[in-house]
Amino acid sequence: MKALVTGGAGFIGSHLVERLIQEGWDVLCVDNLLTGKKENISHLLSNKKCTFLERDVTTSFSIKGPLHAIFHLASPASPVDYSKFPIETLLVNSQGTFHMLDLARKKQAKFLYTSTSETYGDPKEHPQKESYWGYVNPVGPRSCYDEAKRFGEALTVHFARMYDIDARIVRIFNTYGPRMKTDDGRVVSTFVVQALKQKPLTIYGDGSQTRSFCFVSDMVDGIMKAQFTSHTRGEVFNLGNPDERTILEFAEIVRSLVQSKSSIVFKDLPVDDPTRRCPNISKARKTLKWQPKVDLNQGLKETVRYYKNIQENRGL
Repeated sequence: MKALVTGGAGFIGSHLVERLIQEGWDVLCVDNLLTGKKENISHLLSNKKCTFLERDVTTSFSIKGPLHAIFHLASPASPVDYSKFPIETLLVNSQGTFHMLDLARKKQAKFLYTSTSETYGDPKEHPQKESYWGYVNPVGPRSCYDEAKRFGEALTVHFARMYDIDARIVRIFNTYGPRMKTDDGRVVSTFVVQALKQKPLTIYGDGSQTRSFCFVSDMVDGIMKAQFTSHTRGEVFNLGNPDERTILEFAEIVRSLVQSKSSIVFKDLPVDDPTRRCPNISKARKTLKWQPKVDLNQGLKETVRYYKNIQENRGL
């Protein structure tokens, strides 16, 4: 059985490629390395089940032989990355999604599109469930990501309806763990790196805004279940951890775990930054029999260990 993973050298993508190989799949790992890093999959490249293709999915390409599953993860995903590459973000979720859906149509492959909790914008419903349409600023600084993902969802469902493709969508909430870039602007990597360097932890706003954090192994498990569980065709699933924390609370957890003497500093909240973010995962629990298993302290310990190793070997 052969699977294709776009964005396979990225944070979540590399863990997904690894998991598929462990389960016996032959995997085509596709990435243009705009934000992904080849070192994320370096330990897999000697495995005959892993083939790396440095390609930009906004340009059509063909695959020889059968293809059974496509996981479309390619996209800048952190605020730093999609702010730096707004046009690329829009194109990979529009043109790139079109090309991958067309490939799924030609190969009669199962298709999974990774969307985001950002499709909910600054939500008026809490916690957010899949039936909520969102509250998004279409011309704001985050719209290159929010609206790109919303368009990718629309393209996926209409392609599926028109061509009878076996497709589904997952909306990924905040995910963390090893292989997150140290400078991607996400709150987990930012706080851990700042704490390890004994630098002030930067909180935007007053710290009362909330997030929920899902460890990457749980996220990969959810993605796999969404793709391969029966009766998921045409469905949308929230994947995330409903353990909601304020940013200030999270900063204190990181500071304590790292045993850091870092102070906390407050800066202005960015434009359109959501004030509350927490998934309703009742649908995933019922249909996929999935829920997160790794608690925050356990996951953070593994993440801190990863960054400590970088600090000791290369410097943060």
